[in-house]
Amino acid sequence: MLAIDLTNQTALITGASQGIGAQIARTLHAAGAKVILNHPGFGQSAADAATLANELSQQRENSAFVFAADISDAEAVQKMMQDIKNTDALGGIDFLINNAGILRDRTISKMSLEDWNAVINVNLSGTFYVAKYGLEIMRDGGAIVSLGSIAALQGFYGQSNYAAAKGGVHAMTRVLSRECASRNIRVNAIAPGVIATQMVETIPDNVRDLMLKNVPLRRLGEPREIAEVAAFLCSPLASYITGQTIEVNGGWRG
Repeated sequence: MLAIDLTNQTALITGASQGIGAQIARTLHAAGAKVILNHPGFGQSAADAATLANELSQQRENSAFVFAADISDAEAVQKMMQDIKNTDALGGIDFLINNAGILRDRTISKMSLEDWNAVINVNLSGTFYVAKYGLEIMRDGGAIVSLGSIAALQGFYGQSNYAAAKGGVHAMTRVLSRECASRNIRVNAIAPGVIATQMVETIPDNVRDLMLKNVPLRRLGEPREIAEVAAFLCSPLASYITGQTIEVNGGWRG
């Protein structure tokens, strides 16, 4: 049986305080990696990230770290990366998981400019900032994994901002894979389907039920099922995979 071993390597996960991000942190940590839990620094996120870091540190001492930065703020992201570099126990990163994201669904006619900009700033510009400044402290031979979405492929009603942002993430992944190849840094994306997270719980039941009718496996995905793909893409098992968007959606084909 092949096992994923990420011992002596460090992963930064954005939006790691809950949901898919938290599960990715747990999964990479279980594979031996040190994990850096990023959160935006407001709301419940700081407390959730601290709780998770404590949970992981009890399993293995000095293996989980928390850094606050709103990824839609380029200066905050740049500072976070330099703080990581200057932390003796870290010094840099090997893996970057672009997970942080928000939803503000409205039809285009009802969508405010604030709703449009908020989603683009976090989900697309934030991914750019994290990749740009993350590459400055990333060791060669690592991997970047960004969370795209089925929304970018299906064009769900009321998600023009989210679909546009995630479509941009898919495209950016292809470009980055070419730009990072000389450093043997692999860059891929995961496009989850409908996953059982707090974000998905905000979708009305009737809409979620309609979505599930398009899923041959007839169930929501679990955060674990996304996290395990992320771990695979970080591992040597995926050593010849780059520039790809991996769909993890239970067979959804619209």
